[in-house]
Amino acid sequence: MALSNTATPIYYGRFRDAVMRGEIPVNKEISMEMNRIDELIKNPGFYYDDEAINGFIAYCEEELTLTNGEPLYLLDHFKLWAEQIFGWYYFVDRSVYVPNPDGHGGRYVKKSILKRLVNKQYLIVGRGAAKSMYGSCIQSFFLNVDTSTTNQVATAPTMRQAEEVISPIRTSITRARGPLFKFLTEGSLQNTTGSKANRVKLASTKKGVENFLTGSLLEVRPMTIDKLQGLRVKVATVDEWLSGDIREDVIGALEQSASQEQGSAENNDWLIVAISSEGTVRNGSGDTIKMELMDILKGDYYNPHVSIWWYKLDSIDEVANPEMWLKANPGLGKTVTYETYQLDVERAEQAPATRNDILAKRFGIPMEGYTYYFTYEETLCHRKRDYWGMPCALGADLSQGDDFCAFTFLFPLRNGAFGIKTRNYITSNTLAKLPGAMRIKYEEFIKEGSLMVLEGTVLDMMEVYEDLDDHIVKSEYDVRCLGFDPYNAREFVERWESENGPFGIEKVRLGA
Repeated sequence: MALSNTATPIYYGRFRDAVMRGEIPVNKEISMEMNRIDELIKNPGFYYDDEAINGFIAYCEEELTLTNGEPLYLLDHFKLWAEQIFGWYYFVDRSVYVPNPDGHGGRYVKKSILKRLVNKQYLIVGRGAAKSMYGSCIQSFFLNVDTSTTNQVATAPTMRQAEEVISPIRTSITRARGPLFKFLTEGSLQNTTGSKANRVKLASTKKGVENFLTGSLLEVRPMTIDKLQGLRVKVATVDEWLSGDIREDVIGALEQSASQEQGSAENNDWLIVAISSEGTVRNGSGDTIKMELMDILKGDYYNPHVSIWWYKLDSIDEVANPEMWLKANPGLGKTVTYETYQLDVERAEQAPATRNDILAKRFGIPMEGYTYYFTYEETLCHRKRDYWGMPCALGADLSQGDDFCAFTFLFPLRNGAFGIKTRNYITSNTLAKLPGAMRIKYEEFIKEGSLMVLEGTVLDMMEVYEDLDDHIVKSEYDVRCLGFDPYNAREFVERWESENGPFGIEKVRLGA
């Protein structure tokens, strides 16, 4: 089939039919993405091409292996995701330099150039969906099928984790299943001076995986902006960008460096695939990215160059219904068993400390840390109140007493609710060291007045005491009791006792 601006993509069409028949349950985010793909099908400016996606599938199934050396057969959801990348194209008018036939000089000619539509793909999907294997297929395809010289990067919170994307490629080079890999791997790596025909064309070296025919390289890099910017990569996979405590937007850095890739306009078809399961760390750069993705899905921000497959349960109640688990992991029953999920659900019920991790990693429900004291509904924002002159209890946490301490005032209100005010102290040195995403958050706290910055590298507890005392006097809070964590709190509590009396002072060990 040639390019068509009316055709329905093959694998998306099958997926959509299965959803319509009720065979595959989908969540709100996936149905929004389906609406976006339906818009692409209707839009006459975007063209579908089945040859590229079928070529990708043929390459993977004939040449590639799993990490253990078994033949690879692409899963349906791999075909669905890859079709978004390889299936859609559009035409752009560009001025292209054409040399004169005699080789001297040349001129610029206006041409219509076919470009791949999707430059970024975000996959948020539960543990055990073989995400890293998908990243490996994409990297291998561009390394060995693209004839231009490309620089490719696999990155993850740790270098060993990023190796997971490269290890199946190494195995497939060793096994050399199909005709292409048999050709690329014949010859000797030691032959550096003899005939080029007898040299190996594709090998795993200490740099990474190198294709000597095109001079392309796939390497592992650490997940920090200073190691990734200015790389001019053509293809990058970012693994587990939501799972760790990531404070830098590495995807943005990769995008800026990829889009400045030098070369002809036809070559500037960079691709970033960001794959992860949901995390338990909030207010990092991952949450900022997710807010942007949500705007794209809702249609508030039109960006057809981004593909988003965000698998999760729609509500926590669906954890009890195994029929809905496919919403969180399309590989259920193929790459991970229902039994594994069932055992995790039972574990979450019996061991509450593991509950948040399991809900996030298996079911895509965003959670914080390991255990909550308050439910989400209990902490919803309401309009600002002052609690001027009201009775309250004060909690003090001085546990990292040298550069951070926090004080929380709890005001009992009617109908069992509590008002909360906090006052926190950090040193100017701590503030200066904060990475970008955190710094913005801290600036918000400073603006609202709940965070005070004191000069120096170590907090002087007496200075903190006096500032807090002034704040209590100005607000006319009636502090009836003090709860404190004993770590590092001795001089603070002794002064409080001498000035306010020994009544209502309670030791509250954190984490107990």
